[in-house]
Amino acid sequence: MMASNNSGGFCLWFTGLPCSGKTTVADMVFAELKKRKVKVEIFDGDIIRLNLSKGLTFSKEDRDTNIRRIGFVCDLLTRNGVNSISAAISPYRNIRDENRQLITTGGGKFIEIFVNAPVEICEQRDVKGMYKKARAGLMKGFTGVDDPYEPPIKPELELRTDVETVQDSFNKIMRYLEDRRLL
Repeated sequence: MMASNNSGGFCLWFTGLPCSGKTTVADMVFAELKKRKVKVEIFDGDIIRLNLSKGLTFSKEDRDTNIRRIGFVCDLLTRNGVNSISAAISPYRNIRDENRQLITTGGGKFIEIFVNAPVEICEQRDVKGMYKKARAGLMKGFTGVDDPYEPPIKPELELRTDVETVQDSFNKIMRYLEDRRLL
């Protein structure tokens, strides 16, 4: 059910602005992999903040710590043949690159998936009102408003969730995994 070679697992690293569609697509992929009996774990940014990174703020230093922790756990899993999915904003390129290095050095495959949607579309999707609060100055350091998001330079996959359906994005990922014999 995993790669035909006996190497480590893969890590699907979803990155993008808040409300770009990371969790929606990641959850679909996770459900499909579970259905296929593939060993896989999923890490959503909000859930990680409640458990693994409780007490961290949204300062750059704490955001980096949060993303490093997710990368560390993904590395532990992939080097032991368990695939992982991270669906956290991970706004800073250098920390994503650190995680790529960590996971690939450990024998895993790091697959960066840029969930690309313009900030205007993300704001329209925002059911929690986070963008509105950030624009009103009630939330400081909000990615895409007053804190930067650094898009990947060469992601393995780019999902244009402003023009693709969720199903199209899901199909792209599954095709990628199958074409590379990771499933």
